[in-house]
Amino acid sequence: MSMDWKVEIVEYGEIVQDEDETVPQDEAERRWNRYVELADSVTGDEGPEGVAAIVSSLKVRYDYGAYASAHGALQRFPLADLGKGVAWAAEELTRIPYDRSGIVLVIVARLPAEAAEAFNQEIKSVPGDVRNRLRDVVDFHEANEWLAEDGDKGIIKVPRE
Repeated sequence: MSMDWKVEIVEYGEIVQDEDETVPQDEAERRWNRYVELADSVTGDEGPEGVAAIVSSLKVRYDYGAYASAHGALQRFPLADLGKGVAWAAEELTRIPYDRSGIVLVIVARLPAEAAEAFNQEIKSVPGDVRNRLRDVVDFHEANEWLAEDGDKGIIKVPRE
């Protein structure tokens, strides 16, 4: 797979929203289809950089089902690469819509422990201001929806600065 797919998946992750009149319908469909094709082509051999690119692609509130392919792609990575790559995308996790970050974090939390362990180790080397913002996101999810179940709390460990 070309290295360009990482750039491409991030670009196409900006799924055209229904109310966006600036993009013709056929172009919106072409972009949606290309995103799904890119996500479906992921083998899991793309390394943590590939994980970070997928997380970075989850940009919009309404994906009309496209992101299901991305969630599936994330689960094809070795656990250590997944955890590390999600940590590398810490900045993006603080910017993408809450539902998007919640799904990514719950995938890491619910897979075998190696994924969360890799994330928890790698997140320590992320700059403090980013970690503080990500800690806020994790706290939000633990209080609300995605990480609120008892079994999901406390698995994702983001230390504050």
